Amino acid sequence: MKDVIVALDFPTAEKTLSFLDMFKEEKLFVKIGMELFYSAGPSIVERIKARGHKIFLDLKLHDIPNTVKRAMNVLSGLDVDMVNLHAAGGSAMMKAALDGLTRADGTRPLLIAVTQLTSTNQQLMEQELLIKLPIDEVVMSYARNAAACGLDGVVCSPLEAGKVHEACGMEFLTVTPGVRFAGGEVGDQSRVTTPAEAARLGSDYIVMGRPITAAEDPVAAYRRAVSEFLEK
Repeated sequence: MKDVIVALDFPTAEKTLSFLDMFKEEKLFVKIGMELFYSAGPSIVERIKARGHKIFLDLKLHDIPNTVKRAMNVLSGLDVDMVNLHAAGGSAMMKAALDGLTRADGTRPLLIAVTQLTSTNQQLMEQELLIKLPIDEVVMSYARNAAACGLDGVVCSPLEAGKVHEACGMEFLTVTPGVRFAGGEVGDQSRVTTPAEAARLGSDYIVMGRPITAAEDPVAAYRRAVSEFLEK
């Protein structure tokens, strides 16, 4: 199921709910990131879910396996649809996360792994992270590790989505930030595409924040994103 995920990168619950008030007809798939979750707390999940929206809780866990397992166990009590962690934490951490996230009845949200942030480029990776391999090879290795651990997909650039599907199968989800409308500002992203190009490259979900939330008409911008991504 392909969809556009709207990043709710707002500092408060009030600003977030005011933004969502503009959407009278649509039920969105939204991303709650660190800024909003740390500001408003778990109650913001309940308030947004009560409006009928789907939620991707984007906290990017990365710690020792037992700590991540316990944290995921807490998150499993929230009514979210997707959560994530950093694939760089390794296989033991990812397996522990999956175990912690799975409820007693066997249900759980989708669990995806961040490969490399879309703000990361080859130069940064080599000079600061000391990873000398091409970024595509690193992303594919992280994706294969995540798939082997039983995760549902990865966060990657749209530029890498098709290669991830080739490496891990079409059912393995690609959630892709770094999507902007043609001619739009790229901000702090390094590896970007348009919604239509992301669809062509094989993205299952695109994540868009400021091109929608900071638009003069956010509802129109969201509908444009849906049209460009889902109808291509």
